Amino acid sequence: MAEPATPETRPAPEIASTHPAVEKVRAALVEAGAHDAAAGIRWLDDAATTAALAAQALGVEVGQIANSLVFLLDGEPVLVMTSGAHRVDTGFLGSRLGGTVTRASKDDVHAATGQVIGGVAPVGHSAPVPTYVDEALGRHDVVWAAAGHAKTVFPTSYAELLRITGGTATPVEP
Repeated sequence: MAEPATPETRPAPEIASTHPAVEKVRAALVEAGAHDAAAGIRWLDDAATTAALAAQALGVEVGQIANSLVFLLDGEPVLVMTSGAHRVDTGFLGSRLGGTVTRASKDDVHAATGQVIGGVAPVGHSAPVPTYVDEALGRHDVVWAAAGHAKTVFPTSYAELLRITGGTATPVEP
């Protein structure tokens, strides 16, 4: 009789190569003409729920991670793509946008994007979301954004991120 598998001998579970949210992001990237980004979607071994974890997994600077954060601007959802090296100053951003910016709840995030916190991509949402892109991301030739799942990312450029999101460039902190 064979010995039972132990954690050390048990084969690692296979990572799904597709997920409905990831496929929606891939399709949105292709539709936007971002074919290299769509082809570059990468599955990570572990969930990268913070910019630091994503940067570590990719071997890049934390500032190259484009965090997708949903906020409410006067009660309406907006997506803020911020450099992983920054924190969004909601008072500062609100004054720049002419309103009050508050954090969105996980339910608000899902309702606005059709995606879950930790994997929110800049595209592939259930409806258009006004998007603001941190100018600091422009300091990098390549930035990495979530691709619809906490274990997925894709490479892009600052210019392409602005183009595919229809985003507005803005600083997110003073």
